[in-house]
Amino acid sequence: QVQLVESGGGLVQAGGSLRLSCAASGSISSITVMGWYRQAPGKQREAIASITSGGSTYYRDSVKGRFAISRDNAKNTVYLQMNSLKPEDTAVYYCNAFAMAIHQHYWGQGTQVTVSS
Repeated sequence: QVQLVESGGGLVQAGGSLRLSCAASGSISSITVMGWYRQAPGKQREAIASITSGGSTYYRDSVKGRFAISRDNAKNTVYLQMNSLKPEDTAVYYCNAFAMAIHQHYWGQGTQVTVSS
């Protein structure tokens, strides 16, 4: 089992920045990919960024150039630096860990990000 605890959400004005953190505990060695998803009211949850154990990254087109994902393996923590935030970035952001060997996804509890115009 893997436990994920997110922090760093909040209210920010358009153009501002926030940094989300996701601390992982438990069976850390099983994790292949860690990433961030978000879900806005009335919309489906969408993947926005991920990073593999080897450091390869993926970004959704709508956040490219504005968001940056990174990981600190010593702290078992993944970060999402969000810059130039827009009102359409408003959503609940979820941390995700994927263990490829057992095809298991783990989710954090979510953290609210609200961007005011």
